[in-house]
Amino acid sequence: MNTADLGLPVAVPSTALFTDQYELTMLQAALRSGTADRRSVFEVFTRRLPEGRRYGVVGGTGRVLDAVENFRFDETILGFLRERGILDEPTLDWLAGFRFRGDIWGYPEGEVYFPGSPVMRVEGTFAEAVLLETVILSILNHDSAVAAAASRMSVAAGDRPLMEMGARRTHELAAVAAARAAYVGGFHTTSDLAAGFRYNIPTVGTSAHAFTLLHDTERDAFTAQVDTLGSGTTLLVDTFDVAEAVRTAVEVAGPGLGAVRIDSGDLLLIAHRVRQQLDELGATKTKIVVTSDLDEYAIASLAAAPVDAYGVGTQLVTGSGHPTCSMVYKLVARADSDEPGAPLRPVAKRSMGAKSSLGGRKWAARRLDAEGVAEAEVIGTGPVPAELADRQLLVPLVSGGTVVAREPLDAARDRHIAARDQLPLSATQLSRGEAVLPTEYV
Repeated sequence: MNTADLGLPVAVPSTALFTDQYELTMLQAALRSGTADRRSVFEVFTRRLPEGRRYGVVGGTGRVLDAVENFRFDETILGFLRERGILDEPTLDWLAGFRFRGDIWGYPEGEVYFPGSPVMRVEGTFAEAVLLETVILSILNHDSAVAAAASRMSVAAGDRPLMEMGARRTHELAAVAAARAAYVGGFHTTSDLAAGFRYNIPTVGTSAHAFTLLHDTERDAFTAQVDTLGSGTTLLVDTFDVAEAVRTAVEVAGPGLGAVRIDSGDLLLIAHRVRQQLDELGATKTKIVVTSDLDEYAIASLAAAPVDAYGVGTQLVTGSGHPTCSMVYKLVARADSDEPGAPLRPVAKRSMGAKSSLGGRKWAARRLDAEGVAEAEVIGTGPVPAELADRQLLVPLVSGGTVVAREPLDAARDRHIAARDQLPLSATQLSRGEAVLPTEYV
């Protein structure tokens, strides 16, 4: 089932108003000045990684493709813009027939990136390319932040599964996007059913403390859950006394109890005690799941604990302290006229401080050492060196307005694991540090 076409509550019929007003007022001014049809190149990049991070993760590319396709100005939207007096009639007439007909190149979803990496390149007329700025940045900044946090947590967890459970800690639509980005970054399941429905991510969930408190005794609650979900379910054992709850859980479900979940307290100490108790009760295959405001550091601290899986919410959906990647969308080249063959001229912002940019339509490649380990992110505007020709990172995403790069979410997830594994070992350190690869401009 292609749920992206169903017009679900987790989607929107049009993304045209997911933008800042100045995108439209720039369009109007460019139409008046006769510069709207000049061929232009915009690039998405970040000047720096979030403090302490050693690599970034591209997340949200697939959602960008959906957003570009759905960037349409219907009569209701045009009526809103007319009522507010935001645009004049010639501009509204132009928007009525708007379809993006340009080209988009980008790092494929799941790929890693570094400061200056041209994560996405949008080419078309100024008018059509400038309109996409806000929605592209909105998606990439959010999803890449969550994917990067997920990747770090995945590294910390090792082979232990990770469950995304942050829907209640963010906006309801952001929760769906976050679950998707977390899956790209290495998580295995989500508690959010909308994400499961829309993106086919495996879903999980059993019960909360409220279910235990609903019943007269903890035994009654466990019995009701096991009768409904079977002995392979996961029982929450920290509502009252953990040791007593574990004993009751095994008595009710038998030694084949699937798992117990711990959601509070000293997780390291409690996990060891629960594992010993389960083994003594004969439930040697019962797993231990821990939750409770985990982040990558907490997960790493539990590496030596007898924990089988982690559930992560707040810290994941907020980017583990970095809810945005500070990506920007800058004009880097434009033609001198609206003639189809007019050559492109590099342009760049020149300003004081750290907000300048580098002009020119860029390519990017990742240079490897003799052992196949990445050693530099190489970015240029001229010919691609022969030795980097097969290491280029940008791929076509949209060609002539048609999406050409849709793929299963698992492809992005697998790509991320492969890209991360190609980085130097220091990339997986959770201690603060600089970007693991230098950015070289040629």
